[in-house]
Amino acid sequence: MNSADFAQNVSVTKEFVRDRVVPAEDEIEERDAVPDDIRQSAKDLGLYGFAIPQAYGGLGLNLEEEVQLVFELGYTTPALRSMFGTNNGIAGHVLLEGGTEDQKREWLPKLASGELTASFALTEAEAGSDPSTLTTRAERDGDTWVLNGSKRYITNAPIADVFMVFARTDAAAKATRGISTFLVPRDTPGLTVGPKDRKMGQSGAWTSEVFFDDVRVDGSAVVGGEEGVGRGYATAMRCLAHGRAHMAACCVGLASRLVDESVRYAQERRQSGRPIGSFQLVQGLIADSVTEYLAGRALTLEVARAYDAGTDRKLGPSAAKYFCSEMVGRVADRAVQIHGGAGYMRGVPVERFYRDARLFRIFEGTSQIQQIIIARAALGAAADG
Repeated sequence: MNSADFAQNVSVTKEFVRDRVVPAEDEIEERDAVPDDIRQSAKDLGLYGFAIPQAYGGLGLNLEEEVQLVFELGYTTPALRSMFGTNNGIAGHVLLEGGTEDQKREWLPKLASGELTASFALTEAEAGSDPSTLTTRAERDGDTWVLNGSKRYITNAPIADVFMVFARTDAAAKATRGISTFLVPRDTPGLTVGPKDRKMGQSGAWTSEVFFDDVRVDGSAVVGGEEGVGRGYATAMRCLAHGRAHMAACCVGLASRLVDESVRYAQERRQSGRPIGSFQLVQGLIADSVTEYLAGRALTLEVARAYDAGTDRKLGPSAAKYFCSEMVGRVADRAVQIHGGAGYMRGVPVERFYRDARLFRIFEGTSQIQQIIIARAALGAAADG
């Protein structure tokens, strides 16, 4: 995509978000669902495949371009980005990072068009921040594999058409080496999806448990084919690194919205006959939020450039995800404080975003996991004593 086409794409997406999605936020919150017309418009705009190469039907954005697009997507309810986030991110990237050419040609065009929705089935009840401890297993049975186990908090599972399932295929191998990834269609016998989770925030973005009871798939379901057996953990780590930069951009977009809401309220709300924005302590809150927002934006762009150049695909994404997810929480807290009692009331955007923002510090690697990754990358062998 050339620069003019990319700029037009960002402009059209910004208009779509602010003119169509922002006015629907209360409806999405109340119904816990994104309206069908918004979902269809997202498909028409190519948002289900912005990070998928053009050769497979996507827009083919590099990471620097992707984060700029996500700055706009993050401006509204996280449910919008969540609809197609897994297709572009951790689920679609499983195929981009580890799939065979046949697998890419079969599945990626359907993900890019929005014909299918994919889920990344890695997390388990006792394997979250450390996926090497997962217990879902896959055992060979002739030319097939049989999967048993369960997954938890799986994004888009209630509507997913295909699951990228991580399972242990070699119990004797080192924890990080005995894991493989399987493409499992939703209608495969033995696969069941639990009810939607009831969450603190992010209404309209659905998660649930997924269960595998003697789920049988053939050898072609292994991501990467026979050579992909045992390589699932490495594939997951590469997908998560890309996803962490993406999530940082989403936090930056939400911080931008929170700054706008804070500034608007401080301009309009009057106390003692004048706007509260004239009070220096309120100005201090706004100044801190603007500064942190700009810092997060600059960091995310720099990390994306390094990722595209291949110079840093580990420390930078973790640093961006860590800083921006913590940053947006602070910006949300200040936004509620600026709104005073009104900020604690349901129906006010900053109250909703305050709840929405809390999840970013947890999923795709908690803040504590990011600290460990960053410190180990900086310290090298000294981190292990």
